[in-house]
Amino acid sequence: MKLKLLLGTLMLTAFTANAQVATLNENFNNFTTGTTTFPQGGWSAVVAPITGAFPPAPPRMIVAALENDNTQRFIQSYAGNNATTPSYLVTPLIENLTGNKVLTFTATLVSPSPGPGTIQIGLATSPSDMSTFVGVGTPINVTTIGVIQNISVNIPSTTGSYIVFKFTPTATHVAIQIDDVAYKPSTSLAVNDTSKIKENFKFAVNSDNTALEFIARTEPKNIEIYSAAGQKVAEGKLKGQKFDISTLQKGVYYMLVETAEGSAVQSKFIKK
Repeated sequence: MKLKLLLGTLMLTAFTANAQVATLNENFNNFTTGTTTFPQGGWSAVVAPITGAFPPAPPRMIVAALENDNTQRFIQSYAGNNATTPSYLVTPLIENLTGNKVLTFTATLVSPSPGPGTIQIGLATSPSDMSTFVGVGTPINVTTIGVIQNISVNIPSTTGSYIVFKFTPTATHVAIQIDDVAYKPSTSLAVNDTSKIKENFKFAVNSDNTALEFIARTEPKNIEIYSAAGQKVAEGKLKGQKFDISTLQKGVYYMLVETAEGSAVQSKFIKK
């Protein structure tokens, strides 16, 4: 995939009231290509201020597209001449953040970015006032041009909030791209469903903390492991009724198991 940074003209960002939504499934393909005008599709943006550097290169939140396919669109945060100040992309208002849904999206660094950047997911009570921003988990490093990162972040329970993407550059002209944003219950991690675990399987961390050992009626279809910050750290299937966790650091982890029947079972464990 060839990625191309789109440099459009600076346009003032406007804000309107967003309709409330319960879930997100946004690939940005219905947004207007090449524009920096927000809101679009209920999404808004707060962009870093322009600096006095010459030649002027204002920071922008841009709707971009593949060079050879204008129907495939995504969002790029471009730092311009402002090498330190973050810009923010804001979702529509989420009607009820229940704590049992996960935000997933893809991210990459865009050519000709001279350095890496970070994405911090957070919540805000206002789409235009980022002093209300509260971070969720740790910032995600986006370091390699053209390499697509698949990211999952567990969103805590709250009410009347916006989910916010905070883009922070490390140099001028850094450009970070996101796409395929979803906020759905199918990858929920926050609820520990003990009754379902007893019905479907039992598991325990083995004595040397290198594997999860299962006793299951039927082998699960898939297992995903998430850190306490909500980032996916392992995924796969059982091998000999065991799931390898030898590469994980000590700490608390959440587990999402897709059973043979197609249901999702949630639990957590501690690697010592």
